[in-house]
Amino acid sequence: MITRARDAGISRILTCGEDIRTSAGAVAIARAHDIVRVAVGVHPHRAASLDKEALSALAALAADERVVAIGEIGIDLSGRSAALEVQERAFLLQLDLAAALGLPVVVHIRDAGDTVRALFDGRDGPVRGQLHCYSEGPEELAGWRARGLVPSFAGPVTYPANARLRAAAAADGPLLVETDAPSLAPEGHRGTRNEPAFVAATYARLALERRMTLAALVAETEATARALFGPGW
Repeated sequence: MITRARDAGISRILTCGEDIRTSAGAVAIARAHDIVRVAVGVHPHRAASLDKEALSALAALAADERVVAIGEIGIDLSGRSAALEVQERAFLLQLDLAAALGLPVVVHIRDAGDTVRALFDGRDGPVRGQLHCYSEGPEELAGWRARGLVPSFAGPVTYPANARLRAAAAADGPLLVETDAPSLAPEGHRGTRNEPAFVAATYARLALERRMTLAALVAETEATARALFGPGW
């Protein structure tokens, strides 16, 4: 998979943990492959597992130079995650951890935009991070960017029915591009297991929507990622 990504022109992969075990596994992968960087964190699906020991473990993992963010963290109201109050506690604790460590966050939001905006607005201190797999429209972009989040677009921006999402992607302002592998393969690969190499299809559609050359879009997103994730990127 990593070889296919390199062959497709991918120079960096950010992989996210969803709990302590998978975060540690992601760090091990990054140690073996210089193309990989890591976000360590406890996903809202696993929010109930975040206790004092887990927070300490995340802080220890984050000391690795290949770790560039805390994530994937956030709020998921699709019905598959922990109770909302449990998710909120885990999210806020990990936002505080990221702030203490000087790291950005990778934020997962599903059916929860208003909830997450309220949580950001109710806490002290700035936030900076990646808004994972952006799913709202152009109207919400300014508010997210004002809160320190860079929208990141995945395979759904290529789907024919997602005109509103493409309008958001076409709007001025910094953005990132991702796969959300192994889910949400872009058009042309739908129905298959997503992987990093397929992000090329998403880049191509975004370049079209933003009326840019592919090379210009790649340079822009690389600069955005480097500014967000820092020298470890």
